Amino acid sequence: MTYNLIGVGNSAKIIKGDSEEYVTAIMYLKPYKTVYRGKVHNLCAMADKAKCHEGCLNTAGRGQMGVVQRGRERKTQLYFSDRIGFMDALINDLTVFSRRQRKKNIQPCVRLDGTSDTGMGAKVAPQFPEIQFYDYTKVIKRAYQDRPSNYHITLSYSEADPDYAKQVLAAVRETGTNAAVVFRDKLPKTFKGLRVIDGDKDDLRFLDPQGVIVGLKAKGKAKQDKSGFVIDC
Repeated sequence: MTYNLIGVGNSAKIIKGDSEEYVTAIMYLKPYKTVYRGKVHNLCAMADKAKCHEGCLNTAGRGQMGVVQRGRERKTQLYFSDRIGFMDALINDLTVFSRRQRKKNIQPCVRLDGTSDTGMGAKVAPQFPEIQFYDYTKVIKRAYQDRPSNYHITLSYSEADPDYAKQVLAAVRETGTNAAVVFRDKLPKTFKGLRVIDGDKDDLRFLDPQGVIVGLKAKGKAKQDKSGFVIDC
């Protein structure tokens, strides 16, 4: 099944969690420095502060392919040029995806910010209570905000900005929201006094225990990152 904006079965990590119980759809947009009407736009508000644009997963896996990048560019241009048309296409995609999975008695799951950080999942989730939405985010305040019961977030850690790093760890301890940490070579058992779980086994973050570090190994350009986004241990 081909969708306009979301994809199913096109991510190696996402597929790890697909089963007779869960199937995840994901949307990939261009996260950083999209030019529209002569202005540069970022769909990741914290990209410069957290320095994650240098090792962004946008360049990992199939993201290294030119045709994939052009597809993300097309969707992102639609997002800026025709927001109503974009949302109409997204709602249609989600409706069809949900219907197909529920016919098979499978829980539909959706990540709308696959390579962006717009937070639109929180706005769309109430329209689809049967879908489990989830995202990674660097917008710390979202950990303290009320969210739809079917929308789960995992904070994304970076030491490129020491103040930002402290705020993420504080949010984990104060709210129980988990934080994803990208490690260069191997996953430690603990990080900053918090238990580390293997986040590469699957992408079903809403099943994780609360108040832990979701350990991820560096992929793509992130393997060479020296900004502080990727952690050595």
